[in-house]
Amino acid sequence: MVSVIALSAMVPVLLLLVVLATDVWAYRDSGLRLAEGEPVTVTVGPYRMESPTVWFVACLLLWILVFPLYLVARSRS
Repeated sequence: MVSVIALSAMVPVLLLLVVLATDVWAYRDSGLRLAEGEPVTVTVGPYRMESPTVWFVACLLLWILVFPLYLVARSRS
């Protein structure tokens, strides 16, 4: 029988895995779209997010804001 403490300790690990998996997916997807000539682009003030590396790092740092932004930008491109 798995204890409640063990399950609650797994929640942050599972959340981290979900964040990393979606970051890798956004990186690969934006790379494929860039290679096809249809980059996923967002301009926020003076900043332009277009390259897969920028999307990956932005998703890593501010996943809760940037990943939904990526999904919206992806649907528009």
